[in-house]
Amino acid sequence: MLKNVNFKNSDVIVEFGPGTGVFTRRIIEEMNPNASLYIFELHSPFYVKLQKEFENDERIQVINDSAANVRKYLKADGKEFADVIISSLPLTNFDQKLTMRILKSAEIALKPEGKYIQFQYSLNARKLLIKIFSSISIQFTANNLPPAFVYTCKKISLISQTNL
Repeated sequence: MLKNVNFKNSDVIVEFGPGTGVFTRRIIEEMNPNASLYIFELHSPFYVKLQKEFENDERIQVINDSAANVRKYLKADGKEFADVIISSLPLTNFDQKLTMRILKSAEIALKPEGKYIQFQYSLNARKLLIKIFSSISIQFTANNLPPAFVYTCKKISLISQTNL
């Protein structure tokens, strides 16, 4: 899931729906020492667990709010954009309006050429992601149980947008 992330050059990393923090711990191991990590978890038991686990790491903010509000937290912390957003949210389980709100918020929060990486157990999310992101690649990971798909979406740069 994380092999498409350039951690060395990512100063602002966001994670949506970390659950128990399996990917979170890998992100923290890989992220550069000066990077900031914003973790969005709505489920209270997971939020409390993650908050306690990472409370002594000043690079990490665990946020008990909707991923759709990502921009508010970045701005409040003086960050203009995220370099990468990594999501394990079960997009196809949500109401489509909420899903589209989250995806649009993610796209707005990303810097030009930033990446949105989505972990899913089906190909159903593709039709939602393609409405927001112009560049999408899909990889299948058979070594995950159950097997899963990793969508890597790239935000089109402002320069590219003017040339369309």
